[in-house]
Amino acid sequence: MVKLVFKSSTGSPDIAVDVPASGSLMQAAMKAKTPGVEAACGGSMVCGTCHVYVDEAWLDRLPPPSDAEREILDFAIDPMPNSRLACQISVTDALDGLCVTTPVSQR
Repeated sequence: MVKLVFKSSTGSPDIAVDVPASGSLMQAAMKAKTPGVEAACGGSMVCGTCHVYVDEAWLDRLPPPSDAEREILDFAIDPMPNSRLACQISVTDALDGLCVTTPVSQR
């Protein structure tokens, strides 16, 4: 199992989940009913409502975002250098302990 931690920018309690090493970070967030991750398009990478901020310590452990992901993030609210779309992050054993923060708003 892979432990993931979702922190909230709005002060809600952190959500820690243990999930199998499969699927996407967005799917894990939806299963855990993580506030702040809407995933309106279901992972099709067209809406940007699964935007998260990846903890700086984890950035170099992830593959870089694709050009298409960067384009969607250009339309996200308050994008930062550590912004990613959760639908584009595959959950693997190497991400055990990954911590991400949800933005204040997705729209």
